[in-house]
Amino acid sequence: MSRNGTARMVRQWRGLVLALSLPLLAGCSSFGMPDFFGKADTTVPDAPADRLYNEGLYLLQQKKDYKAAAKRFEEVDRQHPYTEYSRKSLLMSAYSYYEGKEYPEAVMASKRYLSLHPSSPDAAYAQFIMSSAYYDQIPDPSRDQKATERAIKELEDVARKYPNTEYAVSAKRKLDIARDTIAAKEMAIGRFYQEKRDFTGAINRFKVVVTQYQTSRHVEEALMRLAESYMALGIVGEAQTAAAVLGHNFPQSRWYRDAYQLVSTGGAEPTENRGSWISRAFRKTGLG
Repeated sequence: MSRNGTARMVRQWRGLVLALSLPLLAGCSSFGMPDFFGKADTTVPDAPADRLYNEGLYLLQQKKDYKAAAKRFEEVDRQHPYTEYSRKSLLMSAYSYYEGKEYPEAVMASKRYLSLHPSSPDAAYAQFIMSSAYYDQIPDPSRDQKATERAIKELEDVARKYPNTEYAVSAKRKLDIARDTIAAKEMAIGRFYQEKRDFTGAINRFKVVVTQYQTSRHVEEALMRLAESYMALGIVGEAQTAAAVLGHNFPQSRWYRDAYQLVSTGGAEPTENRGSWISRAFRKTGLG
């Protein structure tokens, strides 16, 4: 699963970095870099804001020393607060930390930017950096998914607050992957309960997928597993409904063929009970 974003988004990020860089570089009469770059020393004496900022850009773009770059940008904010250089530097420090995979620091820098400049034109970018930092920490489905849940919340904020931006488009794509990860976790637990013949526990897990993650690639299997579990419990009506809803929404699915055969073996046919929670769940989202 790729968590590096699309090539288009990478180009956009780099374009924003360049846009933040050029006006300031143009104001400098020279760009002689001091010898401490090779040592990545982060203890910086008081210096003009433009010099510190451009040192940060040099470390970021030329040296690819993301942590040192972030520290330079933080020095701008520390030594020259409440200036335009400070505002831009906060954003650049968040970006530098993110590029260096220092995700907690990227989140902290983004939050600081948003708390100080919530109405800035670059607030959407800061929110996107923060959500991407959470997203890049999503574990595989076998692990605890608290980080995934946090990523979903932050990505939803991007899509909701900045709907007409490129960031919202990218956030929605990442949301699909994050939700799919949680659905995969629920399916794994449900299958485990099935193997232990704890069919009620299995149904509760598959129900989460059907009611909360219907756009994930796991919903077809979840409906099939519901049919299996309900048949095992002798609740034939719900098994018929699960199979019928599966066939109505995913008629070409291999899971529907399995569900149809399962229900038919018991002498029944896939028949939807419109009062079933399964039927209501799909009508609620417009899929049924």
